[in-house]
Amino acid sequence: MSLLTVQDLKKSYDGKPVIQGIDFSINKGSCVALLGPNGAGKTTTLRMLSGLIRSSGGKISFEGMSDQSDIRFNIGYLPQHPVFHTWMSGKEFLIYVARLANMDKQIASKRADELLARVGIADAKNKRIGKYSGGMKQRLGIAQAMIHQPKLLMLDEPVSALDPIGRREVLTLMEELKQETTLLFSTHILNDAEEVSDELLLMHNGKIVEAGSLEGVRQKYRVDKLDVSFQEGFTPEEAKITALPTVLRMETNKGVHHIFVNDTNQARDEFLQLIYTEGWPLERFEVGRASLEDLFMKVVNP
Repeated sequence: MSLLTVQDLKKSYDGKPVIQGIDFSINKGSCVALLGPNGAGKTTTLRMLSGLIRSSGGKISFEGMSDQSDIRFNIGYLPQHPVFHTWMSGKEFLIYVARLANMDKQIASKRADELLARVGIADAKNKRIGKYSGGMKQRLGIAQAMIHQPKLLMLDEPVSALDPIGRREVLTLMEELKQETTLLFSTHILNDAEEVSDELLLMHNGKIVEAGSLEGVRQKYRVDKLDVSFQEGFTPEEAKITALPTVLRMETNKGVHHIFVNDTNQARDEFLQLIYTEGWPLERFEVGRASLEDLFMKVVNP
């Protein structure tokens, strides 16, 4: 069942279209990655959904609410660059945010303790935010977005500015949170989308160019491939590989040759026969499938 539905949503600045009539829906209990390169329109889309900026056209509908209702009560939002009162403690900040949401002071204190424990920083609840690490601040930001128990949690590039440790902490938390609530997060990091999300919205130049489950989009744009490498110092003759009937193209990255094919079984037999005939010093051979990066490049550059 759809929790949020977007129809023909648009945004223009000084007459220049930034978001060009996008349509999508988010189902209850799903974890959706809004995926696209920098400048694709991800942040603008999230800011419209959160009510921070007005759209130039289109409609945003939330389950069980009229068109005139304020959907912000049902949405929690963490911006890409959250700002905190660094002289406050983590708990003081959450109580402050809860009070802004008209929550009773005692309930706000209890809710703050629950969320600080939930995001894994309860031990630092009385510590000044200015002393928090980047990962701790992102965890606190997620807690403030959840303070009013929203039905949809939206995170804008939640790990892009973090070091590897902080990034891993927040991705692990997101993996846990998606079991409890509906989650929409934007990212330009393909591995993060692949690791955490169940569904994808692929955005490019202000348009949704593809949407659906991760596996469904994979199947639609499926391109099988062989990943091979040879002994150091040896370079195979690319022309002989690309001349094989099943080979579509070949790309080489850091000594690994990615051979894209249209029939994995036949290509495997052809390639192994070629290696045997030529006497090439094979070191690694794997039958794989196109990565999310391969898929994305195929969608935006058909």
